[in-house]
Amino acid sequence: MARFKTLDDLGEIRGKVVLVREDLNVPMADGSVTDDTRIRAAVPTVLELADRGAKVLILAHFGRPKGQRDPRQSLSLVIDAVQHVLGREVMFVPEIAGSVVAQTVGILREGDIALLENTRFWPGEEANDAELARQIAANADAYVSDAFSAAHRAHASTEGLARVLPAYAGRAMQAELEALEKALDDPEHPVAAVVGGAKVSSKLEVLKHLVGRVDHLIIGGGMANTFLAARGIDVGKSLCEHDLAETAEQILDAADAGGCTVHLPYDVVVAREFAANPHSLRTCNVHEVAPDEMILDVGPQAIEALADVLKTCRTLVWNGPLGAFETPPFDTATVALARTAAALTREGSLVSVAGGGDTVAALNHAGVVDQFSYVSTAGGAFLEWMEGKTLPGVAALEAAAR
Repeated sequence: MARFKTLDDLGEIRGKVVLVREDLNVPMADGSVTDDTRIRAAVPTVLELADRGAKVLILAHFGRPKGQRDPRQSLSLVIDAVQHVLGREVMFVPEIAGSVVAQTVGILREGDIALLENTRFWPGEEANDAELARQIAANADAYVSDAFSAAHRAHASTEGLARVLPAYAGRAMQAELEALEKALDDPEHPVAAVVGGAKVSSKLEVLKHLVGRVDHLIIGGGMANTFLAARGIDVGKSLCEHDLAETAEQILDAADAGGCTVHLPYDVVVAREFAANPHSLRTCNVHEVAPDEMILDVGPQAIEALADVLKTCRTLVWNGPLGAFETPPFDTATVALARTAAALTREGSLVSVAGGGDTVAALNHAGVVDQFSYVSTAGGAFLEWMEGKTLPGVAALEAAAR
């Protein structure tokens, strides 16, 4: 039996009321949405339900109003962008439960769409209050969870509703869960993981989980410096968490025991100052970093070797850049390896799944974000999945399918 039900299992919904949890927590400036990626992710599910004749009620959060009504964080501010992206008229409802929603349901025709107010205006939302979930559910026949990026939160609208209504995964949620299953839950080996970023401390649980799951662990970014230092290499003025040397050693030992090869750079790009195209830029062996230099990217020989590693792999999970990619030329390694992964994906030899804010930005910068098998825009939820944690919103869908 499938782990969760999808829209394919929903049956006849003409005239039925379907609550859809989407992620509409979009960035705004001067009253306008500056990035509509999350709204676009909602389109397939919302339009499919509407086209099948359901009355669609969209639930979402916006900002952090901490259980208080705040007009600056009302979802009414995004209604124009939602209507524009959906290409449909959307009614705004300033409540999420009660008589106002009941009246709205009475007014809506088959195929109509309404956007309910910011769920986080109600303190019971983040407390996952069962009574609030029941009140929201009272106006609906089914619940569709379509916001993987909010699935690591056990809130009334992400987890509670799945306990009181028939629950289904929307198309975006389904695509995400199927991609993640292919990448780590049941992947084709050999599996490689690229883990980059500034600090080991922020990815400790990820690294500990991955060494038991993958065949190759490629460590980049400032994190790599901590591992190099743990191996007795002088990293000069590089960003480095020296106090985590023992932890880094334990991760390396666990990798050895699990048959996982850890790849650290052996040639690096260094400079005395962190600036775009600095005069002091040079490439050297990791053993030749001067005391006043800092490592800012992986070197060309190591990148060539890592590309060869990817060519032997069938699955890739990527989280975090290899160097200080926002500042040229320290984007070279990230761009080169991302393009290799994209080429292998295009030719069908690699399933590539990437996620996390910095990662999406880096893949966009490399021009390959649409060439990976799947790119997750979920930050916290993607990281918790990489740590092997159970995501409450996903667990609730699985429980509803049993």
